[in-house]
Amino acid sequence: MSLQPLFTGQLVRLAALDKADHEIMAQWTKDEEYMRMLDADAARPMSREAVDKFQEQFNNPNTYEFRIRTLNDDTLIGFVALEVQWTCQNAWFAIGIGNPDYRGKGYGTDALHLALRYAFNELGLYRVSLNVFSYNTRAIRVYEKAGFTREGVLREILYRDGQRWDMIYYGILRHEWESGSRKS
Repeated sequence: MSLQPLFTGQLVRLAALDKADHEIMAQWTKDEEYMRMLDADAARPMSREAVDKFQEQFNNPNTYEFRIRTLNDDTLIGFVALEVQWTCQNAWFAIGIGNPDYRGKGYGTDALHLALRYAFNELGLYRVSLNVFSYNTRAIRVYEKAGFTREGVLREILYRDGQRWDMIYYGILRHEWESGSRKS
């Protein structure tokens, strides 16, 4: 039996959390585009200490968070996280590519595929869910191409720059992922 690599994709690897990364992650918070893709809260720069404190909230046994590092030179470029609800066999997925030099070049897609493989094959989940703002069209294309199905919309929930935006909910079930992963 030949097992697929668990943490290594074609462009990136999923790496362990390291507090030394928090300085780089604090620099990412100065990027308005990055911050506005991640959260509905008001964007604001964070210090390394604030990132340390923010990361503490994810220190629980039901959150599986990884750093995204490039294969070619081990550059830290982002994160993925799965917050598991074991009774439902579901995880809420989050991803961020903090380094702008690596956006739109397939690194996030590769990390997404690794995270789904981890969720379904390693954690034994049945479903992965996520939400995305309607203005994040690049992410929406990636999610739909990966097999996620649009399941719902919170209409005009977000107000940014004088305009209202929707939050869109997506999900992918294990059998949908298995069907799609065999094609690629």
